[in-house]
Amino acid sequence: MADQLARHPDYRVLRRLVPVTHFARSGAGALLKMVILDTETTGLSHAKDRIIELAMLRVDVDTLTGLPVGDVQIYDGLEDPGQPISEEVSQITGISDDMVRGQALDMARVEALLADADLVVAHNAGFDRPFCEARCPGFAALPWACSFADIDWKKEGRGSAKLEHLALHQGLFYEAHRAEVDCHALLAVLMAPLPTDGKTGLARLLGTIASPSYRLLATQAPFDAKDALKARAYRWDAEKRVWHTRLTDETQLTAECVWLKTAVYGGRSARVHLEKMDALVNYSSRAGALSEQQL
Repeated sequence: MADQLARHPDYRVLRRLVPVTHFARSGAGALLKMVILDTETTGLSHAKDRIIELAMLRVDVDTLTGLPVGDVQIYDGLEDPGQPISEEVSQITGISDDMVRGQALDMARVEALLADADLVVAHNAGFDRPFCEARCPGFAALPWACSFADIDWKKEGRGSAKLEHLALHQGLFYEAHRAEVDCHALLAVLMAPLPTDGKTGLARLLGTIASPSYRLLATQAPFDAKDALKARAYRWDAEKRVWHTRLTDETQLTAECVWLKTAVYGGRSARVHLEKMDALVNYSSRAGALSEQQL
């Protein structure tokens, strides 16, 4: 019945996500080792909050097809954060104080999955990476990519970059907000070819290893330009008191500098600050290579 409905133009069928742990054992191209991870935490601040769940999938990806190869290695562990879990967090994650009491992450297992990894992927790496690095220094030595920010999902025809929405677009539903199932959902989403070039999301993210990104700071931008900057998706850094935006390549950087000079600085020459980041520092709390850019 579901198959009949799926073939009908007036219906779309949702199927429960079934995690896949075994793929074809031979690939057509070279294999790169990817770790897909997700965390659940006591809050949003990596300085004061703690991980309560860490899930990791270790999977080989064929660089020619952009598809997984062989067995998926899985780790999912709970940890006592040494502080109460709020009712709000417990409702979101389903994790209670009783569940984590006396629990600790198996760091030997975590480090084994990280060994020789070529790339770590999270769907909100700017959140997950600082927490992971605070818990295990080995995370800081590896390149990271973000499946939320490093793929332009709007350009790929998706109405939202939220993982649940991306899975629903592929006809999949699952019980969200537990780390392991979120990892399996992300793997399923990233295996699908993207409309713009036919590459899988996995292949797209592997391409970030060698490609630097940039954070452009609109240094000393006029106050009356704030609305234009905000509309352009710049973000306000309250500590440094500067508007900034993230750019994925040099082409975007060049175009953005032209826009800044025209729309923000009124065609006048200006020197702005630029932070060049590679995958080793992307989404961490560490700064990239700093320089000035003449507009």
